Amino acid sequence: MSAVTTLLTDDQLAVVETTLDFAQEHLAPHAVAWDQDKHFPVDVLRKAAGLGLGGVYVREDVGGSELSRSDGVLVFEALATGCPSIAGYLSIHNMVGWMIDRYGTGAQRGRYLPALCAMEQLGSYCLTEPGAGSDAAALSTRAVRDGDHYVLTGTKQFISGAGASHLYIVLARTGEAGPRGISAFLVERDDSGLSFGADERKMGWNAQPTRQVLMDGVRIPAGRMLGEEGGGFRIAMNGLNGGRLGIAACSLGGAQSALDRSVSHLADREAFGARLLDAQALRFRLADMATELAAARALVRQAAEALDRNVAGAPQLCAMAKHFATDTGYSVADRALQLHGGYGYLAEYGIEKIVRDLRVHQILEGTNEIMRVVVARSLTGGLR
Repeated sequence: MSAVTTLLTDDQLAVVETTLDFAQEHLAPHAVAWDQDKHFPVDVLRKAAGLGLGGVYVREDVGGSELSRSDGVLVFEALATGCPSIAGYLSIHNMVGWMIDRYGTGAQRGRYLPALCAMEQLGSYCLTEPGAGSDAAALSTRAVRDGDHYVLTGTKQFISGAGASHLYIVLARTGEAGPRGISAFLVERDDSGLSFGADERKMGWNAQPTRQVLMDGVRIPAGRMLGEEGGGFRIAMNGLNGGRLGIAACSLGGAQSALDRSVSHLADREAFGARLLDAQALRFRLADMATELAAARALVRQAAEALDRNVAGAPQLCAMAKHFATDTGYSVADRALQLHGGYGYLAEYGIEKIVRDLRVHQILEGTNEIMRVVVARSLTGGLR
């Protein structure tokens, strides 16, 4: 894991070592069983909160750790070495916490963030719809003002943590078509009219539930709008900048685990009278995998620093990092499976689980095709 800790400060090294220890003690030994049993280990999430991982970016006055994005990508990479599915959910939960901390009122911060940071309550992010995936600005869920309340109606699709989570940031249309007509709301699990679809049967990410969020006239106080009316799309996109870095970092961690396991496997196996690790062709494959991960890690950390400094090109760098790191992570994990031969295809070795988990990272938080759109727009936006 030396590549993960390159050029870190003493404080960052301490964060990485603590998180790696947690991942190896509490996540890695159970990851395959959780995947097979489709078990969401809420008790383990609360143990993670004891290390400050329930409110990574949230300010300290409400129980958060108040870490930077540069620190956060280290946290999520380290967590994903134990289980990318659990690390991915924690990234989403922390995106919810950051959005409330950044855009919420004092009352909203005080009401929700202490419980989210302690993971006594879990959070989910509800943007995607059955008919509005990549075209997020075309969402059709509506929020209609009725006196001192809003009434929400619509369906959200592919929501991580749905049903188990207590709090949902829901993006809904309050005005005109397009992004300017979208607002953000805080919906609670016990709100009347809120229900959930069946748990989706998925290729990976089985250690967390994924369900539809169904709103049939959910009536909530107007004070549960997050930010200003019509400002929801900007809030959602700013949240996704950090969310994309979290998922990119999870891809690095999962792939690093697959690479480390491959080195050990090749050292233990013999063929034709010699260790597989001594075969130059296989050593070159390992070298390529390590080099590609190092390049992806550098881009993720560059994007995180840009987001911390709020530089103008930060959203484009986040899109580049998400695209490159998730493509690279999946590719490295797939090659690690191949290096394990038939053993890589067996569930008990954990490699095929990493491959399945990392595949969805190329889709969620904005597909990698949309990441290319974001980057291309930044390059050509001034040209007519």
